[in-house]
Amino acid sequence: MSVLKWMNPNVDQIRPYEPGRPIEEVAREQGLDPDTVCKLASNENPLGVSRRARLAMRHVIEDMNRYPDGNAFYLRQKLAEHHDLAPNQLIFGAGSNELLEFVGHAFLGPERTAVCAAYAFIVYRLVAQMFGSKITEVKSRRRVHRLGAMAKAIRPDTSVVFVCNPNNPTGSLVRQAEVNRFMDHVPDDVLVVFDEPYAELCLGRMPDTIRFVREGRPNVLVLRSFSKAYGLAGLRIGYGLAAAPVIAALEKTRQPFNTTSMAQAAAIAAIDDRLFVARSRRLFRLARGLFERVCYDLNLDYQRTYANFMLINVGDGAKVTAKLAKEGIIVRPMAGYGLPQFIRISFGTMPENERLAAALTKLFKK
Repeated sequence: MSVLKWMNPNVDQIRPYEPGRPIEEVAREQGLDPDTVCKLASNENPLGVSRRARLAMRHVIEDMNRYPDGNAFYLRQKLAEHHDLAPNQLIFGAGSNELLEFVGHAFLGPERTAVCAAYAFIVYRLVAQMFGSKITEVKSRRRVHRLGAMAKAIRPDTSVVFVCNPNNPTGSLVRQAEVNRFMDHVPDDVLVVFDEPYAELCLGRMPDTIRFVREGRPNVLVLRSFSKAYGLAGLRIGYGLAAAPVIAALEKTRQPFNTTSMAQAAAIAAIDDRLFVARSRRLFRLARGLFERVCYDLNLDYQRTYANFMLINVGDGAKVTAKLAKEGIIVRPMAGYGLPQFIRISFGTMPENERLAAALTKLFKK
């Protein structure tokens, strides 16, 4: 007899999400000096933490013996002004990932279904499975969301539609006109979650989905993160924007003190560091151009990206990932997304990008 007999069967069937492997683990495995290992697997910002955020963290470090502001008052006020919304239209989480779990608690369950695109962020499937919901994955067109088909996939028992834009792991982008047509066909009793952790660094024209919240749409939740553009992945801070009744429903699932004082202070400072975000975007444009040229020269198929990563068809993603690890370069194989022939590379500093480009050339040059 085991205590595991009581385990929630929905949770029991989940295969846990596998994040990018840490530098230290790969260094130990390959017998390498950790300082020589280059991690290009987790879509992190290679420029580090913005100077303003770093100064803000130093300022509050002496207060870490105190519990944080459970309602994130100052960050709430700052973002409400930044996005031209009321303070009660925001909610905060330990990264936008935690907010996806709030959505599961509040809006999913055994009698409900969800919709997302094929090759979208795998956590949508995991959240739906955790709460006993079935999820419909709508086929993509060259790994780009087909929002019209996603709208048609909505059933009477559909409670949530997830739209990741730019999409992880493909880097694809859906435009404003597509989003507008999609919203015209979504019933008001279906929550549309626009998951946009890469919005601030988007390498294209990012559609304005927050305008639906400003205009009073009752069924839109926009998720944003400080992990990517602002370089605060290690602090785990994200937020959601929605109509006040949706926020109130999600707040019922949020644990007290779920975001730290350090994270709140850094986020408040980072919002105003436009120079840091602009520098990040310039770096990612250069990196995209470099890897597009490398893929063209090596005759490798790739996905045109609008974020700080790229999907590349290398024939056998796991095999190439292992070979690159021996060179001290960590990338992400994509078999878990149903794309076993692909790897996803994150854009690093230009020396790191050039190192990866040279390693790919060494592997595939004929």
